[in-house]
Amino acid sequence: MSASAFHTPAPVRELPPIFAALHEAKNKSGKSFETIAKDIGRSEWWTAGLMYGQAKPELRDIEALSKSLNIRMEYLNEALGESFIPHRGVGEWPPKDPVVYRLYEALLVYGHPLKHIIHEKFGDGIMSAIDFKGDVQRVEDPAGDRVVITFNGKFLPYKRW
Repeated sequence: MSASAFHTPAPVRELPPIFAALHEAKNKSGKSFETIAKDIGRSEWWTAGLMYGQAKPELRDIEALSKSLNIRMEYLNEALGESFIPHRGVGEWPPKDPVVYRLYEALLVYGHPLKHIIHEKFGDGIMSAIDFKGDVQRVEDPAGDRVVITFNGKFLPYKRW
């Protein structure tokens, strides 16, 4: 295994080689997802999702990513251009990574209460993961810094027919 493979997140190793190359270029650049996102004009969460094969870039994203990470445009366009189809959902089940596991745990514990609250506030429907925005913020707290994760999805009511 090459040295760069140790810095490539495990789920990425199971994806097409372009995603390992993106992470390797990110590591070499020293840039954060936040910086790359600013470079390409997208959100931090969406940009990280792109680099895990979870988002479909437009040509302008590919051009900006090429510039941001110093990767040949032709290579990126061939791998992520018109013919690229994201296969969403990566990683093992159940997740073993503590951060990912705790996110699942939070939804397992609070998912049904959240569903009930959504139903009370909006009616019979769901929160879209397609028409969706997400954000992660660090909030300083004397008792220990807090992770604030915002899920911002369009409400989609169930139709009756």
